[in-house]
Amino acid sequence: MAPAPPPAPATPSPLVPHDAASAYGGCLPSPTPHTDAELTALLGLLTASRPRIGTVVVGHSRDAASRASAAAFVAAWSAAEERTVLATVDWPETAASWLRPAKRFAAWEPDAWVVAAAPLGWAQMSRRLRQDTTWDPARTYGFAALGDSRLPALTGAATLQGMRGVTPTGGVWTIDLGWLVRHLPPPASDTP
Repeated sequence: MAPAPPPAPATPSPLVPHDAASAYGGCLPSPTPHTDAELTALLGLLTASRPRIGTVVVGHSRDAASRASAAAFVAAWSAAEERTVLATVDWPETAASWLRPAKRFAAWEPDAWVVAAAPLGWAQMSRRLRQDTTWDPARTYGFAALGDSRLPALTGAATLQGMRGVTPTGGVWTIDLGWLVRHLPPPASDTP
């Protein structure tokens, strides 16, 4: 009888380390209701994307502001005939692993993912997505609550590489090389 193979090395937990979650968690703002400029900018960001985005999966944390933002996005996105919301997935702010919602969120093959969430819960969810699914942060768009420079520090530099989102005033942010970069909205035109 051949000896049993050695056990596989343990996969590191994708959870945000407890000390980092404690240090940042109390400082991160809770999501606030989205603004009209924010929703308009998010829709514009997706419709301007090339290749064209037609299908999305929407994810949100369970707080009231994130639920409302996700619902407003779903209604606005679905209003156009050529656009489809494949699924809406929610997740808690605290969980043992986030594996179940991560698998539901990544189960579809959308053109893009849209996220309305509290930063700490999204940090946990995105780390699980990155480790256990084929989810692509470069095809992911977020509401303003996720435009916090501490988010890439919580997730690790590569976890959210390429994710984009909007600010409450209609500006755009991107995550690049572990940095959150804010872009100002274009100036209003004075010409008629």
